[in-house]
Amino acid sequence: MENYELLLEKAFGGLKPVVFSKGCDRFEIPKADSRVIGNKTVLNNFMHICSCFRRAPEHLCKFLSKELAAFSRIEGERIVFNRKISQSLINEKIALYTERYVFCKECRKPDTELIKQDGLFFIHCLACGAKHSLGKA
Repeated sequence: MENYELLLEKAFGGLKPVVFSKGCDRFEIPKADSRVIGNKTVLNNFMHICSCFRRAPEHLCKFLSKELAAFSRIEGERIVFNRKISQSLINEKIALYTERYVFCKECRKPDTELIKQDGLFFIHCLACGAKHSLGKA
């Protein structure tokens, strides 16, 4: 019979390593840095938000466009919406995105990845190993 340490090493060897930024395991939802310029709204820290969530920019862009009922396009590190949108409304929608697509439904940790399998999107938790379906793309 194998000893406990060897079994633990074998179990943890199959898991992906989870890296926390700044050596801290507390996750804070990034706040939007947006400006209204004429009839357009520019979210300057869009790529930073995507990297914090470990999500594709196109996925977050599509979500924000639908939720804010505004056409949007990615321009470098930022996203431009075709109408005036308050910063508080953008922050609300980013918080809604984290609830739906970032936090694990079981352990509530943000250490997840979005995977597509057989035409369905799944949230796979890197912390507890849970997998939840999000439905069709």
